Amino acid sequence: MPPQPQIMVDLQMEQYMPDPDLATIARLIAQDPGLSGALLKIINSPHYGLSNRIASIQRAVDLLGVRSVINLINAQSIKGEMSDETIVILNRFWDTAQDVANTCATLAKRVGSQAVDEAYALGLFHDCGVPLMLKRFPEYMGVLERAYGQAGPDTRIVDTENQQFNTNHAVVGYYTARSWRLPEHLCNAIANHHNALAIFSDGSSSQAPLKNLLSILKMAEHICAAYRVIGNQRADHEWNVVGPLVLDYVGLSEYDFDNLAETIRELGTR
Repeated sequence: MPPQPQIMVDLQMEQYMPDPDLATIARLIAQDPGLSGALLKIINSPHYGLSNRIASIQRAVDLLGVRSVINLINAQSIKGEMSDETIVILNRFWDTAQDVANTCATLAKRVGSQAVDEAYALGLFHDCGVPLMLKRFPEYMGVLERAYGQAGPDTRIVDTENQQFNTNHAVVGYYTARSWRLPEHLCNAIANHHNALAIFSDGSSSQAPLKNLLSILKMAEHICAAYRVIGNQRADHEWNVVGPLVLDYVGLSEYDFDNLAETIRELGTR
C-alpha cells in the first residue's frame, strides 16, 4: 500500500535530525495506514515473540527502536512513484482514514466500550482495501461511489462491488490486515464493517466483541462524513439503516449522539 508522500517527507526530515524523536516518528506513522500496517506486521511477527498481537503504533515504535523504524521508512520510500491523479484520488482515502481513526479514539474514550488503541487502529485500517482495489481496478472509485449511493436495507455497499469485481474492499482489507498480523478480532471487524445490519440485528451476546468495535466505527464514519468523502454522496444511506440499531446498542439517543458528534467536531477531532 503506497504511503502518503507528505508523511514520507516529514519522516525523512525527522530521521536526518541529530537525535530523531521516536514520539514524533510514531505520531507521523500513525497517520498513514500503509506505514502503520508494515510496522505492525514486523512487531507482531514470530521473530519478536510477543505473547499477544498488538495494535498500538506507539508501542510498536518503542519496541522496535529508532534504527529499525528508520530502516522501515526507507524501505517504504523506494516504492514506485504515483501519478498526480492517483495521489489526488488517494487523498480522499488518506484523509478519511485519519479522521475516522481520531474520531474512533475519541468515541472509545467517551463511550468506554473499547480500548482506545484498538479503536484507533480499526478506524485507520478499516478501508485499507480501497487503495488496493483501485490499484487493481482503475474504475474502482466510480463503482464505490455508486455502491454508497445504492446502500439500503436490502443492499450492502459491498454487494455492488461484488457484482462488479467478484470481491470487495472489506474482503481485501481483511486479508491485508491478516498479512500485517493484526489481532484477529480487528481483522474480523474490517471484514464485517459493511455487514453491520446483520451484525446488530442479531440479538445474541456472542457477537458482543464485534459489536463493540463496529459500533464505534460506524458512529465515527458518520461523524466524519465518510459517505461524502469516500462515497461522494449527500446522504449517509448506510447510517440511515444501521444507525438506530447502533445507537440502541451503545445506549445513546439520537439527540445525545448528535450532541456528542457536535462536541467531537468542535474539539477539532476531524
